[in-house]
Amino acid sequence: MPVEFLLDPLALFLSILSGMAVGLSLGLLGGGGSVLAVPLLLYVVGVKDVHVAIGTSALAVGTIAAINLISHKRKNNVQLRTGFAFALPGLGGTLLGAQLGLLTPSENLVMFFALFMGVVGFLMLKRKTAQYDVQSSGKQSLVVLSKKNIPLSGFFVGALAGYFGIGGGFLIVPTLMYSGGLNILQAIGTSLVSVSAFGLTTASSYFVAGHVEITVAFLFVIGGVMGGLFGVKLTDKIPKESLGKIFAVVLFVISAYILSRTLFF
Repeated sequence: MPVEFLLDPLALFLSILSGMAVGLSLGLLGGGGSVLAVPLLLYVVGVKDVHVAIGTSALAVGTIAAINLISHKRKNNVQLRTGFAFALPGLGGTLLGAQLGLLTPSENLVMFFALFMGVVGFLMLKRKTAQYDVQSSGKQSLVVLSKKNIPLSGFFVGALAGYFGIGGGFLIVPTLMYSGGLNILQAIGTSLVSVSAFGLTTASSYFVAGHVEITVAFLFVIGGVMGGLFGVKLTDKIPKESLGKIFAVVLFVISAYILSRTLFF
C-alpha cells in the first residue's frame, strides 16, 4: 500500500471508525459483524485491492476475537473442548479457502463476496428470537446425535472464513447452540476460539502473499475493541431480534451497492 495512504490522517481515522462499526455489531449480535470489515476497508478506508482488504480484515477480526476470547474465558463462557472440536477441523478448511481466495481474480472475488453478504443477510432474517435470547437451546435430547456434525461444520465454516476473510461467528454460534447444546452466551464465547483461529490462519496465508496492511489492521483492532465494549453495554437495552433484522437490511443494501459497482462501473 502506498506510503501516502499510511500518512493520510483521514484514512487512519476512518480505519478506527470502521473498526468501531464492526466491533459494535459484534458486541450487539455476537456474530455477523465481521462481514462488514471487507466492504468498509474497500469503500470507506480506501483500500484498493480486494485481496489486501480480505487479508487485513482477517488479521483484524482474528485479533479482536482473541482479545474478546480472554474476556469470555474469565466469565466461564468458553467450552474449550467443544471449541477445539469445531476449530481444529476448520483450520484445514481455512487454509484451503484462503488459497482459493488468493487464486480468485479480484473482480470475481468482490462479486462473490457481495453475493455472500446477501446470503448472510437472509440467514440473519431467518434467525428466531430464541437465538438472540440468553437461554439454553432446549435441544438437549438431540445433542448426542448431532455432535458428530461439529467437525464437518467446522471445516465448512473454516473454508468460508478463509475464502472471504471473515470470522464466521454468525454461522458458528447457532451451530454450537444446536449441535453442542450450549446457551447463547456459551456459544458466543466458545465461537471465539474458532473465529480467532480462522482469522489469524487466513491472515498468515495472505501475509505471506504480501496482502496484509499491518497499520490499518492495528487501527481497525483499536476501533473494534472500543466498539465491542460499547456494544456489550447496549445488549440489554435494545431488542436483539429487531437489531438482527436491521443488520440484515444493511447487508442487503451493501451487497446491492457492491454488485452495482462491480457490474455497471
